[in-house]
Amino acid sequence: MTRAPSFVPSKDRPLAGIAWMLATTLSFTAVNVSVHYLGAGLPATQTSFVRFLWGWLFVAPALWQLVRLRFAPKVWALFGLRGLLHAVGVILWFYAMARISIADVTAIGYLNPIVVSIGAALLLGEAFAWRRGVAIAVALLGALVILRPGLREITSGHVAQLGAALFFGLSYLVMKRLSVLAPAAVVVAMMTVVVTICLAPLALLQWQPMTLSENLMLGTTALFATLGHYCMTRAFACAPVTVTQPVVFLQLVWASTAGLLLFGEAIDPFVFLGGGMIVGAVSYITWREAQARRRQS
Repeated sequence: MTRAPSFVPSKDRPLAGIAWMLATTLSFTAVNVSVHYLGAGLPATQTSFVRFLWGWLFVAPALWQLVRLRFAPKVWALFGLRGLLHAVGVILWFYAMARISIADVTAIGYLNPIVVSIGAALLLGEAFAWRRGVAIAVALLGALVILRPGLREITSGHVAQLGAALFFGLSYLVMKRLSVLAPAAVVVAMMTVVVTICLAPLALLQWQPMTLSENLMLGTTALFATLGHYCMTRAFACAPVTVTQPVVFLQLVWASTAGLLLFGEAIDPFVFLGGGMIVGAVSYITWREAQARRRQS
């Protein structure tokens, strides 16, 4: 066996990074549509488990790399931590997607990078300038614009998606570290393996009979989700987040269009406004961080 090398991203291909992030938004929109189509007929733990079980089929080639790569114990620990965090986020996300509109899920999901930013300051010791604090406040205000407490009903689906944003953000924080320690395909594959193992006992406790069409739909979900995670990892490796982050807003456009055309969900201008505020705040944070790194180099 050979020791795993360090996979240092080459962030000098901005057009490639934008293309990979565009593919990410389209892939995750397809994931949203397929899960929303299934609805709330099955427990969230079961649908999420079956989705990740299907995922083994798509990541199997990458698992073979583990035979010849030898990772340090800390890398294995990071694989496990990311999988556990992602498993919790996945359950909450599946629950939310079956109960609120695709646009709401997408817009609230934009809070993920805010969690990453706060986590980087609290857990990794990154500097927390007042400008970042203002941007985070704007993003949280954007979340309030989306939810509009007191003016619209805040359902369990909205609360679940807020929780999903928290756990996905923590998962992505770990992924950023893993992206320089392992190949993108292996990072995605190990997430699939660990999440499946975490979800298995919960799914079995609530198991309900499934139709062939439901199984195939979750297989489609797994295909696009695996593709989305791979594209996102490649986007991070090709270009700085300051370049790729604004592209993320297009996912809200795709999600709202799909919700309108496929499910008859009205387009809510407040969701676009709040989502735009969050994406704008996240883009500003990443730009400021890039400026600070350039001054230090």
